[in-house]
Amino acid sequence: MLLRKRVAILISGRGSNMSALIEAARAPDYPAEIVGIISNRAAAEGLEIARRESLPVAVHSLKNYPDEIATDRAISQTLESWGVDMVCLAGFMRILSAQFTQRWQDRLINIHPSLLPKFKGVDTHRRAIDAGEKKHGCSVHFVVPELDAGPVIARSSVPVLPGDTPETLADRVLLAEHRLYPRALKKALQRLPESAQQPAA
Repeated sequence: MLLRKRVAILISGRGSNMSALIEAARAPDYPAEIVGIISNRAAAEGLEIARRESLPVAVHSLKNYPDEIATDRAISQTLESWGVDMVCLAGFMRILSAQFTQRWQDRLINIHPSLLPKFKGVDTHRRAIDAGEKKHGCSVHFVVPELDAGPVIARSSVPVLPGDTPETLADRVLLAEHRLYPRALKKALQRLPESAQQPAA
């Protein structure tokens, strides 16, 4: 019998990569079970998708806590209450504190819209076009305190076409993200030691 790892997803918006992970986890042979969704925005569209899927949801907004450290501590407490083994960032638009990333080291992954280490940070599609890149794409990586600098788990590339705008390129990359993230999560879970459980408080 397959022992599936417990995975939570952090979102800020529409949750399209979240949906891709939820869909992948429907397969009985997929090594992850999605056990909850956290957002830093109460109005995030993806929360409604999660509720329709009968998944637990939680909102931890920075405005409701004294500072980032307190916010991230609350997120960790929710993750621990769900018994989470791995955390996936899927369009979570806030930089997490070093304390959080260290607490969840090797159990926290993110999808980024570029072929890392190229184009860390934001506005990646415009920067790729401006740089004259012929290939662009997305990467899934382990999260470390330095922005977009953790070990890359997997990448997927798409061509940059003549006449591309940041918007058309973003649409093409997003489709690649939806295919890549479930594969990369599976790969990351295979690296997770059997003894690795949620970190102690």
